[in-house]
Amino acid sequence: MRLVSLVLFLTFALLAFGAGHILAGLAEGESREQKMWVREGSSAVLPCHWSPRKMRKSLKQLPDKTSVQWKRHGGSVHQESHGVLEVGYSGLQKTALLMKPRVSLQDSALHNGNFSLRIDPVRSEDAGLYEARVEYNSEVHSCHVELGVVTVTLSPPNPVEENELLLMSCNSSYRASLVEICWFHNGHLGPTSRTFCSLSGALSILRPAMSDAGSWRCQLRYSDNEIISATYDLQILGFDGPTNPVVYAAAGSAAHLPCSLSYLPSSFQMNMVTAHWSHLAGGHLQDWDIFPNLSNRSFPLHLPVVGPGDAGQYRCAVSVGHKTISREVTLAVVTVTPSIQGPVSEGSRLQLICSLTHSRGHERFQWKHLGSVPTKSKLAVATPQNLEGSSAQMGPILKIPKVSQKDTGTWECSVYGPEGQLGGVEYKLQITSAQVSSPPAVFSGQVTFGLTLTLFLLLAVCVVALALQKRAQTPAFSALEGMIGVPGPWKLMKENQKGKIQQTEC
Repeated sequence: MRLVSLVLFLTFALLAFGAGHILAGLAEGESREQKMWVREGSSAVLPCHWSPRKMRKSLKQLPDKTSVQWKRHGGSVHQESHGVLEVGYSGLQKTALLMKPRVSLQDSALHNGNFSLRIDPVRSEDAGLYEARVEYNSEVHSCHVELGVVTVTLSPPNPVEENELLLMSCNSSYRASLVEICWFHNGHLGPTSRTFCSLSGALSILRPAMSDAGSWRCQLRYSDNEIISATYDLQILGFDGPTNPVVYAAAGSAAHLPCSLSYLPSSFQMNMVTAHWSHLAGGHLQDWDIFPNLSNRSFPLHLPVVGPGDAGQYRCAVSVGHKTISREVTLAVVTVTPSIQGPVSEGSRLQLICSLTHSRGHERFQWKHLGSVPTKSKLAVATPQNLEGSSAQMGPILKIPKVSQKDTGTWECSVYGPEGQLGGVEYKLQITSAQVSSPPAVFSGQVTFGLTLTLFLLLAVCVVALALQKRAQTPAFSALEGMIGVPGPWKLMKENQKGKIQQTEC
């Protein structure tokens, strides 16, 4: 009999113990005191639930005959208490003026036996011992929860800018002596001037970057070996993407310059956002104002047509509240310069030079022959061709020793970097057939030279003949003819001329 009684006693004891701990915080009569730590600025739920056995017994009658009252003691139950929230039998709710509207019951209708107190957001002065008194008919039940507050302070306060000195400090409302503070970033120890854990607890980040954003946890260790921790989600006001972005665009095409914030402006509780673009070209400052939507964090600049004169640095300045951040975006324009302007004759020697403004020095060039397929259907080209019949030709200069009809069509110059293809430009090559009807230039030159030489010889003969005629009229030459007795050729010429004159007179 004693053995049976002992077994029954132990069974009921275990059931009562388990029922009181199925849900946190409470049971019938006095509950154990619980401790919880929350970060200032976050929300806290102080648990207090009806026991499962009581819930099953009187669930239908619970809302009509239940009252709840939450009080806060300064540091312990012996200090003066202050009313926080009270819900009477009639459903009338009273809230402390200093905590309204930050406090509420998890289940305001009291249907499910959940009397937990919600505080949102938590302030440092909310720390203390909280007591809940739940009355149902003649029964009274209570919950005790000690709330501790951990404060994480940023200097300067939010929003934190990129490359701006940041100090993060951490402390709590715990009364023991602080021994050590450690900082963890995404689960790993974070650098605090080469010290991961220190007494001061100040985390110093000289030049915050987007990689420093995310979850930070400070861990406080006290002299009584009490360890308290809190998590803080650090948001850095900056831009997405690389630090110095470069946009590559073909001459004659459109360009989109990115300017996107790392977070939505609404996440910083800011309702005033403006964006401004500027570009210094040819000594003249160009401006564009963009009026963004608070639900959007991207403020790109669209340029419909760009040329080499549009290349250079563009500045995007975004103002979020009272802070302004800016980023430089470089526009690099890809162009093709042919050695022969206009249509190219078949058989000519041609060079196509692919050039890039504002090169960073690591770009590579690749030429491909897309054939006569239009630009919109480049994906339909099965195998690009070049001079050697391979898939591509490297280098910025494309040399065609002898242009033929197979070279007609679109040539593409692509620019590559370590991260892959950066951009490209296309050039349409038009080839004209050789002109067969026109004589060669060499032959024409030879004919001209022959005619000139013939005329020169005839002129020289005429000059010599006139000189000899004048010389034949001198006395010495006539005496010589008499001595010989044979008329010279000049005399015969003279007589012939005289005879012609007489014939003319007759």
